[in-house]
Amino acid sequence: MAKRKTQRLYFILLGGLAVATGVALVLTAFEDSIVFFYSPTEISQQTLSPGQRIRIGGLVETGSVNAEGETTTFSVTDTAESLNIVYRGILPDLFREGQGIVAEGYMLASGTFQASDVLAKHDETYMPPEVADAIKAAGEWRGDEPQQEATSNSTMASP
Repeated sequence: MAKRKTQRLYFILLGGLAVATGVALVLTAFEDSIVFFYSPTEISQQTLSPGQRIRIGGLVETGSVNAEGETTTFSVTDTAESLNIVYRGILPDLFREGQGIVAEGYMLASGTFQASDVLAKHDETYMPPEVADAIKAAGEWRGDEPQQEATSNSTMASP
């Protein structure tokens, strides 16, 4: 009788060990592909290891875009801090000054962000919460205005 309980205990322990090993392997595999999101203010407040892949987001500052061949430099702001970005490649059609963007890449030792991908946003409606809060606090938020107009027009049009 005790032998059967002992076997059952070993089986449960072995199963638990197998599940823990599987979880550890999955987390190790994801570690290389996880990319954290930061606003320019968050980047200025902490030190990131060189080469660590991150995403940053904010609004492209007016007058900061400088294109030379395939290399474009510009600044992104969350209205509190700005960050210089260097990108080599073709920018999305929606990219322009005052537009919300998300860039993925890494920080250079000089403090400039080297972007490997740039995603332009249609409007601030899809802005990450951290950046949206900073823009709202500065009074620059325009993402809610079209939705409010649309809802007020639709309520006025209903009988």
